[in-house]
Amino acid sequence: MAGQTASLETIESFLAQKRLAMVGISREPHSFSIALFEELCRRGYDVIPVNPHTPNVLGRRCFARLQDIQPPVAAVLLMTSPAVTDQVVADCAEAGVRMVWMYRAAGTGAVSPNAISFCNDRGMQVVPGQCPFMFLPAAGAIHRLHGFVRKITGCYPHRQCA
Repeated sequence: MAGQTASLETIESFLAQKRLAMVGISREPHSFSIALFEELCRRGYDVIPVNPHTPNVLGRRCFARLQDIQPPVAAVLLMTSPAVTDQVVADCAEAGVRMVWMYRAAGTGAVSPNAISFCNDRGMQVVPGQCPFMFLPAAGAIHRLHGFVRKITGCYPHRQCA
């Protein structure tokens, strides 16, 4: 996945969206996606869960498809496998989503080269990888350490040059 990065401006623009969908959120209460969901909600985000296999997540209605969310969201955080990501970005385009974040901490996460190309071809902003926790102010120590390691290895996003 080398060479596929997002600028800090793209990440900040995504995180400025206070209403977003999280696709692929787990039904397991102790999963990482639930922890991220809870943290975003605690910080004032209106996070709409999307998972066709559960009716609700922590008391919030869970949608089966992005296209069912009304009013539509502009930003979507993908917690899916790469194979599912390919289909979900097509759903994003159909639903009018303009910003897509493909979660990744280790391994491939939700990142799919085909999905990145699909988003780019349609003018959608895309964050191909990265963990949102690293960019949230006052995140826990493990997330700050993760960001530090990515900085020293050259994998942390940079600001765009003027």
